[in-house]
Amino acid sequence: MLRFVLATLMAVSLTLIVGSSQAWTQSRTFPPVHAAADRLALGGHDPVAYFTEGQPVAGDAAITLDWNGATWRFATTEHRAMFEADPQAFAPQFGGYCAWAASQGYIAPGDPTVWRIVDGRLYLNFNDRARMLWEQDIPGAIARGEANWPRILTHNQG
Repeated sequence: MLRFVLATLMAVSLTLIVGSSQAWTQSRTFPPVHAAADRLALGGHDPVAYFTEGQPVAGDAAITLDWNGATWRFATTEHRAMFEADPQAFAPQFGGYCAWAASQGYIAPGDPTVWRIVDGRLYLNFNDRARMLWEQDIPGAIARGEANWPRILTHNQG
């Protein structure tokens, strides 16, 4: 009987550990989104338009989608459908926080008008100076940001 109880406890513990690991993986895959108090992502800009129009485009307040704790606006219903099918392909990296700040180990809001697409991913920066610093070594800054991101999230959630 004792072996059965111990085996059951170990199985439950393993399940909890695996579940926690999956939650951590999901939090890294879908980081919290930087949004104002109104929970509006990208200041209301259409995330798909960066890729299709090559510039920030204001989204329509009537064409929205709630995803990952924020409300996203889109210029067209087609853009909303594209985002809904693969949000990670269009959502800004580091949850829309400044890519330069993430590379330095802290968070700062990203400005949706100060952006760049690198390797098919959208990155925002706090301002033009932060973008200039980030662009001095984009691959290195991205790698540092990705390495810093779990610690940044943990520090800013507690």
